[in-house]
Amino acid sequence: MLEDIQSLWDELQGLSHERFRLVGLEIRRAGQSLVTMVVAGAMLALLLSAAWLGLLAAAVQWQLENGLPASSAILIAVAFNLLLALMLCGLIRRRSRYLQFPATLRSLEPRPKQRSNQEPR
Repeated sequence: MLEDIQSLWDELQGLSHERFRLVGLEIRRAGQSLVTMVVAGAMLALLLSAAWLGLLAAAVQWQLENGLPASSAILIAVAFNLLLALMLCGLIRRRSRYLQFPATLRSLEPRPKQRSNQEPR
């Protein structure tokens, strides 16, 4: 029986080692994926910024071609940009409260003892 217990213990250690090795490999892969995603996200942000600036320049040019003074056309583009930035800040602020896991925290709080309507006898 002692040999069976020792054999079982050895198998358990082998399984644990393999699982830790698998976890390590997956952590490495996840880290590499995260770095790739962050770099791709930064490049995407630059490309979208350039496209947005191109759209704003085209809108200003269109306003200039339709007789609007240059200063007014640029001011309209800046005001539109600031309005959009303000709307996005509001969205970020509203969504930021969910980063604190409010439902999970509420579920972990101890529940107050409920009093029964009956008096003790």
